[in-house]
Amino acid sequence: MPTPFQLDLTHRPRRLRRTASLRALVEETVLRPQDFIAPLFVVEGKGAPEAIGSMPGVFRLNIADLVKECRALWKLGVPAVALFPKLDARFKDEEGTAALHEDALILRAVRAVKKAVPELVVLTDIALDPYTSHGHDGVLTADGRDVANDRTVEILMKMAVLHARAGVDLVAPSDMMDGRIGAIRRALDAAGHTQTGIMAYSVKYVSAFYGPFRDAVGSASAAGTHLLGKGTYQLNPANRREALTELALDVGEGADIVMVKPAGPYLDIIRDVREATQKPVAAYQVSGEFAQLHAAAQLGWLDLARCRHESLLAIKRAGADMILTYFAKDMAKELNR
Repeated sequence: MPTPFQLDLTHRPRRLRRTASLRALVEETVLRPQDFIAPLFVVEGKGAPEAIGSMPGVFRLNIADLVKECRALWKLGVPAVALFPKLDARFKDEEGTAALHEDALILRAVRAVKKAVPELVVLTDIALDPYTSHGHDGVLTADGRDVANDRTVEILMKMAVLHARAGVDLVAPSDMMDGRIGAIRRALDAAGHTQTGIMAYSVKYVSAFYGPFRDAVGSASAAGTHLLGKGTYQLNPANRREALTELALDVGEGADIVMVKPAGPYLDIIRDVREATQKPVAAYQVSGEFAQLHAAAQLGWLDLARCRHESLLAIKRAGADMILTYFAKDMAKELNR
């Protein structure tokens, strides 16, 4: 009987892949429920949860149901939620004035959640797009062709103080206005909220993957077009070095946590950011990333459970310390088994 052929190899990497136990022993990146921040949408009233057609399994919740969802997430080990309001169109105007109402929906939601689940980390979006009739993240210039940077920042400073007063742990400016992190930090400190942190949307690209989110908060068609152009303030998807400029500015102005958004199509940027800062790095797996996995799975083209796990693993492997994802609850259930 002939001797079986055998290569003369010193290194055989497959030795450490031979069994599930060996593979687990050398696993480099591990997902935990504690890695996730769950984005949640809140609406007025006492009605039943409102399904969001482009985001299967995601709902707009009244405050009572929001509190129940936050309790459930906390029990599963998810340590944080990001809250986003959906306002009726009649409460919106060109200046986004509802954002500064003392009894705004988002402020009542924060107070209710912090009362019910005090240890849960609550962060809120600091931007005007849910409140403006035109759907932009700030107030417009006199000619209506752009967002007025400094006037918008002045509003965001006041908005951040209101949110801090309501009890948020982190304010999360997502507007991409120049100088807003430093201005918000000064405003918070001056108002006595030195312990309220800032999670800066430091590297937010003008992405086509935001569509379902804009449906969820009602800003998608506010300006008469489904594809609302925000190219004068969000980053060009073609640019890599520019991301590090924005990062350096936000860290210098006092950001406690920095974020890259979207996550999946920008893994190289997450890695660049991770290597450029010692600050904690967040990444936002946005609504379009979530929706495309669901759509492909519904057509039978992908295994949803395996693909969502792999997509989140890739984001963490790229360097994210925490991930905002609409899969947070389902992933926590899976990882707790």
